[in-house]
Amino acid sequence: MSYYDYGAGSRNGRWRYILAVFVFIVFLVMGGLLASNYRNVGNLVKVVSLVRTQYLYPVSSTQLMDGAIKGLVNSLSDPYSVYLDPKTFSHLQEQIRGSFGGLGILVGVKEQYLTVVRAYQGTPAAREGIREGDVIARIDDRDAKGIDLDTAINLMRGPVGSKVNLGINRQGVPEQLQFTLTREEISVPTVEGRALEGNSIEHIVISQFTERTADEIKEVLAKVKTEKIKGIILDLRDNPGGELNSAVEVAKNFIPKGPIVYIDNRVGREQVYESEGKTIQLPFVVLINGGSASAAEILAGAVKDTGAGVLVGTKTFGKGIVQTVFRLDGGAGLKLTTARYLTPAKNDIHEKGIQPDILVQSQDDRLHDVQLDKAVEILKEKIAIAG
Repeated sequence: MSYYDYGAGSRNGRWRYILAVFVFIVFLVMGGLLASNYRNVGNLVKVVSLVRTQYLYPVSSTQLMDGAIKGLVNSLSDPYSVYLDPKTFSHLQEQIRGSFGGLGILVGVKEQYLTVVRAYQGTPAAREGIREGDVIARIDDRDAKGIDLDTAINLMRGPVGSKVNLGINRQGVPEQLQFTLTREEISVPTVEGRALEGNSIEHIVISQFTERTADEIKEVLAKVKTEKIKGIILDLRDNPGGELNSAVEVAKNFIPKGPIVYIDNRVGREQVYESEGKTIQLPFVVLINGGSASAAEILAGAVKDTGAGVLVGTKTFGKGIVQTVFRLDGGAGLKLTTARYLTPAKNDIHEKGIQPDILVQSQDDRLHDVQLDKAVEILKEKIAIAG
């Protein structure tokens, strides 16, 4: 169904029609709840009428409909369930595919502040000098404090060649730094590997899980097999998650035959994702921290419960619920919490997190990566024992 914004001309008759359609939709959506909530439905209709007739500025029917849908979803008090307008939904799809028009930075929310987790080499953000740990205070004319990630991504991404202004607060710099960046086509690898300790240990960083991640990990592991690597460090620190299927496919390279994760929905129907046991036959350590969330915790939880590797670092974020993305008419979408996941031992980690096997706090000065150092130490011991 299409909705139109009518002018002041013959507004009354047309507006009554739109209002009737709106009420009809409410009746369909609310169903059996109407009997006990008829007063609220009446108030809703009255508020819509008052906004259309008394509000200082004109408001389109589309704007009211979008607001009603957003309000319905927001009433769930679930930060992970979100109504996505067409532009935001398009950006989410780009993120899942792993290619988009943007700046080349990975961001997270830390104490209500949008914080740069990483600026990828060769991208506009890296070339202009944006660094890990920078706090994004403004995006164009929008205050970024308290902003949610979906909105932030929506603001920073856009057509290739367009510009965006960022106000950056940097530790040790008293004044706010101003950057004007030109968006480019960004295809950021989600998996990067580098050799350590005389090429005996491979340090593999997975920054997020997209449709490309499973293929990228296979490429890195294929290289590992040809270079006589003796141990692997799988780095999931500050990995915010991503696609469930992607995390499962990555896990199959490391988790022995059996369950990787259980998915449990509201009616108790359980789905299990399993590994066939075709794993890389090398000792490995997994690095985790408070920024390891969602799909990253699926992999970490499977490693912990099966004992396949050793978890090093700090407790993970604790997001043990699954969102399904639904396509709506007009290019919009709905990201809705539809299930929870359980680890192979059927532990529910939501709002609890996963504890590491070996607790190692990171240092604030970041001069030394003590967590990585510990992982290397553990692997060297395992390699020595294996001979």
